[in-house]
Amino acid sequence: MINSSEIREFFPSIGRVDHNKNQIIYLDGPGGTQVPIQVIEAISQYYIRSNANTHGEFITSQETDKVMDDLRLKMSEFLGSDNPDTISIGQNMTSLNYSLARALAKKFNSGDEVIITELDHEANRGPWRVLKEAGVKLIEVSLLKNGELDYEDFRNKINDKTVMVCMGMSSNALGTLNDFISVKSFLPQNCLFLLDAVHYAPHFSINVKELGCDFLLCSSYKFYGPHVGFLYSKPGLLEQLETDRLVVQDQKAPYIIETGTLNHAACAGVSSAIDFIANIGDGNSSRDKLINAFSKISSHEFALAKELYESINNLDKVNVVGKDFSDTKRTPTVSFVHSDFTPQEICKALASENICAWDGHFYALKAIQQLGLEESGGVTRLGISLYNTMEEVERVVSVISKL
Repeated sequence: MINSSEIREFFPSIGRVDHNKNQIIYLDGPGGTQVPIQVIEAISQYYIRSNANTHGEFITSQETDKVMDDLRLKMSEFLGSDNPDTISIGQNMTSLNYSLARALAKKFNSGDEVIITELDHEANRGPWRVLKEAGVKLIEVSLLKNGELDYEDFRNKINDKTVMVCMGMSSNALGTLNDFISVKSFLPQNCLFLLDAVHYAPHFSINVKELGCDFLLCSSYKFYGPHVGFLYSKPGLLEQLETDRLVVQDQKAPYIIETGTLNHAACAGVSSAIDFIANIGDGNSSRDKLINAFSKISSHEFALAKELYESINNLDKVNVVGKDFSDTKRTPTVSFVHSDFTPQEICKALASENICAWDGHFYALKAIQQLGLEESGGVTRLGISLYNTMEEVERVVSVISKL
């Protein structure tokens, strides 16, 4: 199990208090987690010792080369790839997905169909609209009122014209854990399969080989690191694409989709974030430690999120949007609406008690629209992260119950 007191010691931001001596509570993890001191120090040490561009003959440049090589190796272990050349690095997940979409627009043909879903974050919806310029049709899978995808609709929309399916592994707005395993099982042969793991990666271990996906995207600022985006590509795929790139860029994976100079200091920070997670777990290898760590993390977070869900759902005038916590197929994100207050008003009330929470649609705009919640301001979202405690959950519920 997670030792909350021990874990919290690594997060300097947790000690912040307001003018009323209320210690800050971070329930804004789905929008970006707090960062442990190891990550902060890794970034600082890069600037102190090794700040240089890559591919030089001098020591600081060679150290930067090692930072980048180490990160690709650690991200490949993090995602279960075992191949550093499958890991491309970018400014964020959205930028990488746009680059990928523009490249695929040159590969697909008019009349081809690409599947997206109504539940997804716009970063896995908006970029695919560039395919329309090539005559590709975007087909949307429907969202049910309970916050789950309609898998009968999903299956019915797959046909011999389907060249790609793009779906999230879990919803950043509602916490829904999607059945991506079943979806993979009914895809046509040679149909590309892309997974958005941004909201999934902080809570569960990932094995891209077992998932059988062709592409997977995630962002390290959601799992205790700085803002850096990652694209996993199955070996051999990127070289088949005509990506937007400079003639001086390496014309092979994983570099072929990367543009400009990357944020080397942040990359050092991501490596440290992965080490931080791995050190929570037990095992003989880094991969084993990561798997074990996520087993501990997900159990800890689920217990807190279940208590949060059940306590809030029992309050008068509060309605939780999305699945319950009757099984563990759920990310620790709880979203709700209040009959008397808008989500923004709820978040202002929580902020006055030094509690960080988000309101709105969180860029999962289509989902909020389909649930009929856009005009009323969307939902209030509370997200449990590794460093949260039961005492924090109880305090948050107490504040909401007094509104």
